[in-house]
Amino acid sequence: MRIWSSPCGDEAHHYNKSVVLTFSGPRRVLSTSPFNGGLRGDLEQVFNHCCNPGEGMACFMRAPTYAEHLALVAEDLGLDPVRCAGLSTAASMERMAVRTGRWGSATATAFVTAGLEVNGGRVGDPASWDEERSLAAHPTGTINILLHVDCDLSEGALTRGLITCTEAKAAALQELAVSSRYSRGLATGSGTDGAVLVAVSDAPLRLTDTGNHSKLGETIGRVVMDAVKEALRLQTGLCPEMQHDVLRRMDRFGVTEDSLWARYRGRPDPLDRPHFSDVLHGLSRRGELVATLSLCVHLMDQVLWGLLSPQDAWEAARAPLAALGFGVGDRPLPADAEALVTSLTDVCCEGLLDRVERDRNCPRSRS
Repeated sequence: MRIWSSPCGDEAHHYNKSVVLTFSGPRRVLSTSPFNGGLRGDLEQVFNHCCNPGEGMACFMRAPTYAEHLALVAEDLGLDPVRCAGLSTAASMERMAVRTGRWGSATATAFVTAGLEVNGGRVGDPASWDEERSLAAHPTGTINILLHVDCDLSEGALTRGLITCTEAKAAALQELAVSSRYSRGLATGSGTDGAVLVAVSDAPLRLTDTGNHSKLGETIGRVVMDAVKEALRLQTGLCPEMQHDVLRRMDRFGVTEDSLWARYRGRPDPLDRPHFSDVLHGLSRRGELVATLSLCVHLMDQVLWGLLSPQDAWEAARAPLAALGFGVGDRPLPADAEALVTSLTDVCCEGLLDRVERDRNCPRSRS
């Protein structure tokens, strides 16, 4: 099924759990794919393929390497493996987001699939795969971006466009406050993200700048940001409303339902787990709690980044926490960043559990 066409004659088709972008003429393509990736001028198609075999089932590679796996996918799609490049993901093509923006006579269209609930990470996080010693890594969760620009771009501009796409993806995740699953940081992407950029090399319009100061760069940034956010919403429900939740804001600091239950069950006459869960999730979306505890999270971030002293952050947090009735008490000023994180996290956890006790007789359903 054709889902998109451009004035230059290129088309996007959705079939066999894939979206295939076909070219009507010569194209300059830059991709991160290990299968015919890099800068190419001889490709006829690019694709994004869903490798998810079904709900709850693990994805697997059909060949010893990712490149060989993608070559088999290309053959299944009826493409010439020599003349195409592609990416794969566990995200559904049914939930792909497509966004188009125009500046002057140039149009940029982003096709994005995204899912980060399992594999979201921050650049520089601890890694587990040593390519020198093993052939394949096993992460899941990916943001794949196909970007089509219907003008010609210099090789430098095409490469700069990849930086703009990456900045836009990271900015979208920052605005959603997405947690890394590998550290206490905010996610900037995943370790398996991919991108394919396509420019029309025989177009009459040729541009040489796709950076943030250029209008085309602005257009690329805007459509990629919008498409990443929409793809995350479509795939996993990740959106501002989902993030309006204390547990989602604080999980990267170890504040989860499980960790809170482990603290709570030692209290006298505790609720059983189902009722505890109902009360906690009713509390976790309250505006005053989300606002104040999000402030604490940001203060912890700024201390860990070296932008605030632990003492300044502690003093800034005390008044709003006390206004919520959270027991700040006579805790000493934290001596360093780790002590600040430990103290603030402990106060937030104990304050939430005190609220659970206060509201234990009026459980609320999860929203």
